[in-house]
Amino acid sequence: MLRSFSYLTDHAGFCGTIKNSPSDFVVTEIEVPEHLFRDTRAESPQKTGEEPLEQSSPCLQPPKKLRTEPPGRCAEGRGGAPSPSERGPSREGGDCFPPPNNKQREDEPELKSGLEEAGILDSLLGEPLSELLYKFAGDLKDAWDLENDADAGTREFSLGPVLDKKNRADLHSAVRQKFPFLVTVTKGNEMVVKGNADYRELCQLVTEKETSDFFKFLDAKLENSTFSFEPDGDKEHRKKENLETLEAIGFLAAELGVLPSDFSYTGIKDKKAITYQPMVVKKVTPERLKEIGSKMEKKGMRIHNIHSTCQHLKLGQLKGNHFDIVVRDLKHHSHDSSADLKERISEAMENVETKGFVNYYGPQRFGQGQNVQTDQIGLALLNEKMVKAVKLFFTPEDTDDPVNNAKRYFLQTEDAKGALVMLPEFKVREKMLLRALNRYGVNHEGCTKGWLNIPHSMRIFYVHAYCSKIWNEAASYRLKIYGSKVVEGDLVFSEENDENASLNDKVHVVTAPDESANKYSINQVVLPMVGHSIKYPSNKVGQWYHERLSKDELQMCKFRVSPLQLNIPGCYRPILKNVQNLSYFLEGSEKGIQTEDNHLNESKVSLHVSFDLDPSCYATVCLREIMKCDF
Repeated sequence: MLRSFSYLTDHAGFCGTIKNSPSDFVVTEIEVPEHLFRDTRAESPQKTGEEPLEQSSPCLQPPKKLRTEPPGRCAEGRGGAPSPSERGPSREGGDCFPPPNNKQREDEPELKSGLEEAGILDSLLGEPLSELLYKFAGDLKDAWDLENDADAGTREFSLGPVLDKKNRADLHSAVRQKFPFLVTVTKGNEMVVKGNADYRELCQLVTEKETSDFFKFLDAKLENSTFSFEPDGDKEHRKKENLETLEAIGFLAAELGVLPSDFSYTGIKDKKAITYQPMVVKKVTPERLKEIGSKMEKKGMRIHNIHSTCQHLKLGQLKGNHFDIVVRDLKHHSHDSSADLKERISEAMENVETKGFVNYYGPQRFGQGQNVQTDQIGLALLNEKMVKAVKLFFTPEDTDDPVNNAKRYFLQTEDAKGALVMLPEFKVREKMLLRALNRYGVNHEGCTKGWLNIPHSMRIFYVHAYCSKIWNEAASYRLKIYGSKVVEGDLVFSEENDENASLNDKVHVVTAPDESANKYSINQVVLPMVGHSIKYPSNKVGQWYHERLSKDELQMCKFRVSPLQLNIPGCYRPILKNVQNLSYFLEGSEKGIQTEDNHLNESKVSLHVSFDLDPSCYATVCLREIMKCDF
């Protein structure tokens, strides 16, 4: 994504690899001073496996009006806990699990007995078809147990057309109570039975009896009831890597019985790192968070420093991030004939510490290495091509795993309900979208409602990715044609204006006399993130913006997508940023940084570097400038 983009500095740099393991890339958020939002620190820092992506308020922004949206389906008046029917995987693969404690209250109805369900099945299906269903269920379980049947996951059994709506509902319930490892899918009036992938996956972690009881519990929809699993001493079950922030929140929300939108945080993190960040969650007590601590460690997260707070966090509400990074496999660039690698490293560090780096959005902002990148989805949403955006969203990677198999199945069949069953429960966004598509259809209206079914912050994430891509291209173009000189028509941010002035009044267009007098430095130059309330440079860069948007059919775009309640005013981002508190050392034997026959013995040495960056600055981008190496 940055391969052809401009650099700021002109040193030679060096090669190396990063993120060889999560511990090679450790990120710690530098919190805002406590008194700015609370008399103690922010809520429950969370450890996941990630590096910062862009914060949604990273740059200079005009003030926003408060946005009001109707609460989610389990937002208010429910004590923070959705009913089992809204969260169970047997109900279209829901993404919430109930809180622990399976003690049943005396006034609650008992779950239906297997004998009673068998009688219902016989009466609804007739004995011959009921016997065939029993045989299908038994054969499927045998195939699962033996794990030697390649098509076990795709087996289906048709119950035929069931025209009466009440009979369909009764049949759905009876099948799932008698065979909790099956799910029922309605295709038109036909009912089809297949294996429940979520059930099979859970069987890998807990006993068969617990899994069966749990899925029966979910389908029973008993008011105010809870369920708990037995303690798990298997260390293998506690391993969970490659979590991004939104997936981590999905796990926490599921365990706490709240919505993902009840969480707030100051930044989104990537997968391939160890990160520490504060989070705040509504409708949950510190005691409840402490209760789930051991369960979250099974998911690869650690919750600590838990206490109450009086308000939510906001994206960008942090002082910055501290990075501790190890660069391995050190060597010269192929075009560099220098024999002194230590000199190359020293020169690079001094140059970037003095001059800074181009403030690009990092490649992970766009879904690094993915077949479809997030900016492509954002462009489709801006053009209001809702079906195209959904198809892009579900484009699978070239791997054979449950998530990508579910995406592949959906694109081939448009069977949203079937794809729901195949998806793991932590894929929150995918499941939210599929539920709406199952209800409304895979057409323009259905896809619009599908996008509305995921939280606003997730919807706008994709549009921000597109805006970020345009900003990156604009920054590279600006440096290529004008370099580090501030020229007429540039936009600069000045703190000299009245504090009460609007943001656009604080952004000044450089005049010819300003340029002649060298009134401004390159560190004051900002570029607009596209939107409806910003102004563009009045030089060649401004012309470039208009031509670039026209190329994507956005020349008339108002940057408001009313059907999705998206409003993109735009903002301004400094073209350069500085690194703070930079330090480094080389670890390994001295001979390891010498060359032998023009080849570096890189196995003996690694570079340890630490530094602080402002919010929304990317460590990978800073390293790119230091090393002159794309990742």
